Amino acid sequence: MATRSKTAQLKADGRFWLTLDGRNFLGRGRVELLHRIRETGSISKAAKAMKMSYKAAWDAVDAMNGAWQSPLVESSPAGSHLTDDAERLIAAFHKAEARHAAFMEKLSDGLPGPAP
Repeated sequence: MATRSKTAQLKADGRFWLTLDGRNFLGRGRVELLHRIRETGSISKAAKAMKMSYKAAWDAVDAMNGAWQSPLVESSPAGSHLTDDAERLIAAFHKAEARHAAFMEKLSDGLPGPAP
């Protein structure tokens, strides 16, 4: 049987996603991928930096580009770059994620701890 810490406390927890038409659209992993594409100018280098396959990275970019009304990542032989829409969505994601974290912390307040 596992033993609990005497200071264990219940905590509200949950992952944050922005959804579009009821489907997961933008979460931490995709936002990190967009950040890496911005830093490296390359989907391939971004994928390597995240230890993911190029195909998985490309599929994520393709899904985001296809779901949004305009591309978030544009690619050419010279490399890849984020569009203004992508930059706005990243900022909106970070702002909403911070509000979500604050809500989850507030929700955790007052949850009971283990009996002594």
